[in-house]
Parts: sequence; structure tokens; C-alpha cells
Amino acid sequence: MSGEPSGKGMTKSGLIETVAEATPHISKRDTEIVVNTIFESMAQALKTGERIEIRGFGSFQVKIREAREGRNPKTGAPVHISAKRTPFFKVGKELKEMVDGHGSGEVHTSESGFNPGDGSA
Repeated sequence: MSGEPSGKGMTKSGLIETVAEATPHISKRDTEIVVNTIFESMAQALKTGERIEIRGFGSFQVKIREAREGRNPKTGAPVHISAKRTPFFKVGKELKEMVDGHGSGEVHTSESGFNPGDGSA
């Protein structure tokens, strides 16, 4: 692994495939339901203003961008930009170190000791 970007990205279907391979005791359809439920739960939490923290990965929160005056780049005319809420992600220390090549690269299981590959559900 050279550390250079491959040009390929992780997609939701790719994530479902990876989780399905790591959990052969769960059907791919059920894996898809779980992944979709996680994303829907996170989106709903952000919609209601909750902060999401995934230890070792990062945190998500909603930041408020105040209304302001901008300019139309083509004409230079002033344009009113309304206030808006936007999702914001702050990377966690472990993920940052792993991406930068300083971390162990190990994937840690949950604190409950569940390891998706050993069948201990």
C-alpha cells in the first residue's frame, strides 16, 4: 500500500458489502437494513440538533451559519444569503493518526467485546 489515493471511494453499497463479509451469520439484506438504520438515525439526530460522537472516529454536529450579504460572482451585485444549518464533522485523534500513517491501523471492536467476525452476537 503506497499511501497514495487510489481514485476509488467508499460507497454505501461498498460499506454494506464490507460489513456483510465481516458478518457472515447475518444476511446481506439484514446488513443493508442495519447500515441504513444507522445513517437514518444519525441524520435524524443531526436534524434535531443533537451532537454525535463516535470515539476514535470523530464527531458530527450542526453548525449555524448566520445570514450575511454576499456578492454575485458574475455581476458583483450584492446578494442576501439566508442563515442555514449545516452538518460539520470533526475527525477524532485515532482516525487522524491512522490516516496520517502514525496509528496502528487496527480496527477496534466495541467496548462490549463484540467482534463481528467471531459470531459472538
